[in-house]
Amino acid sequence: MNVGVLLDQAGAGYGDRTAFVFEGVTRSWAESTERATALGHVLRAAGVGPGDRVALYLQNCPEFIEAMFATWRIGSIIVPLNATYTPDELDYHLTDCGASVVLTDAACLANVQKVARVPFVLAGPDGDLEGLLAQHRGVPLPVVDRAAEDVAWIGYTSGTTGRPKGAMNSHRALLAQAMSTLADVQRLETEQVTMHAAPLSHGSGYNAIAYTMKACTQVIHQRWGFDPALFCEQVERYRVTAMFLVPTQINMVVNHPEARRRDLSSLEWIMYGGAPMYREHQKRALDLLGPVLVQIFGQTESPMSGTVLRREEHAFADDDPRTHSVGRARLGNEIAILDAADNLVPRGVSGEVCIRGDTLMNGYWQRPEATAETLRGGWLHTGDVGKLDDYGYLHILDRLKDMIISGGLNVYPHEVEDVLTRHPGIAEACVVGIPDEKWGEAVHAVVVAADAGLDADAVLQHAREHLAGYKRPKSVEFVEALPKTSYGKIAKREVRARYWAHLDRAV
Repeated sequence: MNVGVLLDQAGAGYGDRTAFVFEGVTRSWAESTERATALGHVLRAAGVGPGDRVALYLQNCPEFIEAMFATWRIGSIIVPLNATYTPDELDYHLTDCGASVVLTDAACLANVQKVARVPFVLAGPDGDLEGLLAQHRGVPLPVVDRAAEDVAWIGYTSGTTGRPKGAMNSHRALLAQAMSTLADVQRLETEQVTMHAAPLSHGSGYNAIAYTMKACTQVIHQRWGFDPALFCEQVERYRVTAMFLVPTQINMVVNHPEARRRDLSSLEWIMYGGAPMYREHQKRALDLLGPVLVQIFGQTESPMSGTVLRREEHAFADDDPRTHSVGRARLGNEIAILDAADNLVPRGVSGEVCIRGDTLMNGYWQRPEATAETLRGGWLHTGDVGKLDDYGYLHILDRLKDMIISGGLNVYPHEVEDVLTRHPGIAEACVVGIPDEKWGEAVHAVVVAADAGLDADAVLQHAREHLAGYKRPKSVEFVEALPKTSYGKIAKREVRARYWAHLDRAV
């Protein structure tokens, strides 16, 4: 079982159809299959073999996806890395995974050259890659057979709770995730057009497997970053049907005037996740785009495949608790809520969210103790606090490490943030616990205002109307922007650190 055969199947069955659209240029499935095969020869000539790690440190482009399949073709493991990593971050990831080779592009090459321990670099698509491919065009290279449990993808966690760890995703897990996407999340036909507007090094890369399985045309938005005006123009021009976006991107589209001038009626499926999307933001997106949103919950350890809140389920009434859930278990997976002793808790009782199924990682790369802790009892322990309602819908309350304990009472920041962002004058909110002599921790809100006239009193009054006393922010701070991780999540640890740093140094 090798996920790499999916590209060969697309090339054989749909060779004349368009595989990729990028910067106004199209490429067929037959062309991409030939290029990936040639790249497999290049990698083998460089001494890369089964089980070796190939780092992909380049911006979004068709070569990224071709490199994925070229690596799998020769039985090697891809390690997708975010193109915004600094040399220090790059060095950490390359050292940790023991990469044999790095595939990069002109924009990222300078950072790679600062990391002296990398033995071999392919610079493409703007460097010497085309010349190397030309040497092997048309030469067959069979797909290496792999066991279902062999590692295919090492995906690094975002590092919001410590140094990033490499989650080992097997060929079985990637195929199960792709099949679940097509059967349970985005029910696509070959004729449909998809888009990659989020990083291929993360969620969009996983979706590329499903889109290749179905031989859909894949429009690549741009090399890096997100331009809502360009997005709207591309959706209209190419009649884009489906994609994965993070909530920040959806909000950018909804708030851009171009979204009301362009014809976005081709959209059928916007799969979103990776960070919370508050109900008010959901409603604005649904009002503009129609019933196209599909929410997913998952982690790199079980990529994008924990739960799904389907399109029709976004239409629940505001007073229906399921509206505020992340849906039910995805096809082939189970969701359980366990207590601190790993016992099942009753419906409606909070505990740690745990996932079991074929999409689970094998473990963390070279971290057996962390693997044993996270996968104990056969369940992926996500570190999220949640509960299941009577219908089996999962409600995420917060990260275990983000929970605020104030006066002995548990406060879940996500719940408070959800309330705050209902205020029309608040664009974004991040709630953290800060040191408090009386209560141990006090609830503090860091707010990005959508209305220049908004003040702290108005925020606190809004909280008083909707939250119990112990959950309300005791203080409010206004900032122009909240720090984000490279995947668009609010970097809560960075926000919190400013208030606890002096205590950490005193320990």
